[in-house]
Amino acid sequence: MNSSISQIVIAVLGIGGTLSAAVITQRGADRARARELEHTRQLQQDEREYATRQAQLQARRTCYATLSAGTRDLANVMTQVLHALEKGEMTGELRSDLDRARRDHRLRHAEAQMVLPDTVSEVASTANRHLGDLYGLLMRLDGGTAQPGESVEAAWESLNKLWDPLWEMRHVMRVDLGITAPEQDP
Repeated sequence: MNSSISQIVIAVLGIGGTLSAAVITQRGADRARARELEHTRQLQQDEREYATRQAQLQARRTCYATLSAGTRDLANVMTQVLHALEKGEMTGELRSDLDRARRDHRLRHAEAQMVLPDTVSEVASTANRHLGDLYGLLMRLDGGTAQPGESVEAAWESLNKLWDPLWEMRHVMRVDLGITAPEQDP
């Protein structure tokens, strides 16, 4: 009987070992699949975050280009108006161009305010104030309601001072996009 019990015990142990090996192998495979799934999820999450960052960067780049173009367009029209005021040749068409450029700039600036980070917003607002001040001066000069000290020469001086804030705005935008190093002079 001793040998039959030994054989039964050996058989039970053999079957138990075989079954537990299958269970252990299955659990190991399940863990490997879980790690693989987690790794795949992490890669997908990283890809989504990268795509989101790229989309945000592209949106800022587009916003910056639009704002910069609108700002320069307004400054160029203001230059034309100053030349016309200086020569006494102001026309309705030029007034219309100035109004259009001002409206376009204001719209672009308002849209940009929803996208711009604070550092860029500050310099864009400074440039916008300079543009607004010069616009007001040009309107007063054209309308014959200039204040004491306001003249075409003062307008030229104001226009020349405008370029520094515009270049600063462009520099800060390029730094924000990673195109220019922060320590480079604008």
